[in-house]
Amino acid sequence: MTTDEGVGGLSRLQRVRENLLRAYETGRDSVRTARVGNDRAPDDQEVEFQIPPPEPPIGDQSTASRDDAEVPHSLRIAAAWSWRLIVVGVLGWVLLRFIGIISIVVIPLAIALLLSALLAPAVSWLRRFRLPPSFATFLVLICGIAAVAGTLTLVVNQFVAGAPELTDKAGNGVRQIQDWAKTGPLHLSNDQVEQGIDSAQEWINSNTSSLTATGLATATTLFEVLTGALLVLFATFFFLRDGRKIWRFLVRLFPVNARWSLSDAGDASWSTLGSYVRATVLVAFIDATGIGLALVILDVPFAFPLAALVFLGAFIPIVGASISGAVAVLVALVDEGWVIALIVLGAVILVQQLEGHILQPLIMGRAVAIHPLVVIIGIASGVVLAGIVGALIAVPLIAVLNTGVRRLARRRPEVPPDAVVVTAEEQPA
Repeated sequence: MTTDEGVGGLSRLQRVRENLLRAYETGRDSVRTARVGNDRAPDDQEVEFQIPPPEPPIGDQSTASRDDAEVPHSLRIAAAWSWRLIVVGVLGWVLLRFIGIISIVVIPLAIALLLSALLAPAVSWLRRFRLPPSFATFLVLICGIAAVAGTLTLVVNQFVAGAPELTDKAGNGVRQIQDWAKTGPLHLSNDQVEQGIDSAQEWINSNTSSLTATGLATATTLFEVLTGALLVLFATFFFLRDGRKIWRFLVRLFPVNARWSLSDAGDASWSTLGSYVRATVLVAFIDATGIGLALVILDVPFAFPLAALVFLGAFIPIVGASISGAVAVLVALVDEGWVIALIVLGAVILVQQLEGHILQPLIMGRAVAIHPLVVIIGIASGVVLAGIVGALIAVPLIAVLNTGVRRLARRRPEVPPDAVVVTAEEQPA
């Protein structure tokens, strides 16, 4: 084979190879074009399956829809507070109605709690001498009943003995006031004086009925009075003897995670109630002693009964001692005249200032310190809801709730991982 034939064969092979390459590239381009055509959708398909634009974001995360976002934030907050307050108010109203229905049971139990807080230290002191719990509690109750009965007997006997004389002097004092109103600087007529006396009498009668209506509504019969007294005695006895067991039983009714907090809050509240009652008794005794000594020195009748009235009135803070002191001033005015009455008034004011600025802060302490405005509001609410009994238990109830809520709001201390937890059942007797 010549050289020309070899060159011609090689050129033909090159042309075949180039044709194959062009055919391959043409096929590859057609495949790419077909793929692009399949991926593209016609204009009507793009419109039909077009993704909708996203909605504008809601302005506040607290709203659940765009409609809520149109309401002002302050109005939404006010509405949220309003319906929650309505729910709490309805529950409180239902609770008060329920307590009103069973008030014949609630009132003796409340009094028994106060007496238990007062007498608990005496029972604990007797049990230190290895006395049985039942005997120690019974002995303290008997001594307390004897002290109360003896005091009431002495007060009633003095009132019965001196009531006729005091009534005559009171009548003379009223006539003197009428004459002074007519001939004094007021120059009132007989009709005006009579009208003023009638108005004052109606006001006293209406307020007296409002104060005692709730307290006497549950004691309209002698049977109810005796039932309440027996319930107070039995409840006080069992509170003093088995109070700790009763509280543990109540705590165990709640979930396990809440028992520690409730137990701690209950112990703190009971300590506050005991401190409050004992401090109130001490302050009332000091008030009664100071005013009683002033009445004895000034030779005012019914010195001991008036001192006992001051002692009982001091259990209603701020208001009670002032009212009982006013009664002592009126008795001095009727029996001894204006000068002695003014001196008694000065003694009452001095004792009140001593109580408010020295005794209350020193004896009550920070554990049961309550603002005077809260005390006044609590007493007024107690009078409206439950009469005299409400005024008596309003302030200790506020003190207990204050301590309990503060303890419940406090964070529970963390237990170390290597600590050994001992339950009440595992503790030695």
